[in-house]
Amino acid sequence: MSVESKGYDVVDFAQIEAQRCPCGWARRSLMDDSSVPYSLHVTDILEDARTHYHRRITETYFFLECSPEARMELNGKSIPVRPHTAIVIRPGTRHRAVGKMRVVIIASPKFDASDEWFDE
Repeated sequence: MSVESKGYDVVDFAQIEAQRCPCGWARRSLMDDSSVPYSLHVTDILEDARTHYHRRITETYFFLECSPEARMELNGKSIPVRPHTAIVIRPGTRHRAVGKMRVVIIASPKFDASDEWFDE
C-alpha cells in the first residue's frame, strides 16, 4: 500500500499482501503509481528459483538477509551473495536465486509477469 502526499510516497510493506512467485513470496509496491517509473518489491526467496530472464526489465537485487550458501546464478556463473550487497541484472541475463534470502528488488520499468521468459 502506498500513500501519496504532497510529492512523496510512504510504502508500508506490512500492509501489502504477499503474492506467490516462482521463487517464493513477493510484496510488490508502486505497481499502480504512474508517477514512479519502477516497482519496488520485498521478496522472500524460500527455494531455488527457476532460471529465467526479462527482455525489457532491469532488476536490481539488494540482499537484506541470506543463508550462508545463498548465491545468484547469472548466465550460468554462480555468484555468492551476502547481506548489504547488490546485483544489477540487465535484460537478457539468465538468472536465478539459489538458497534462502530476503531481497529488495527494484524493477525498471515496472515488473510485468509477461516479461518473464524461460528457456525450457
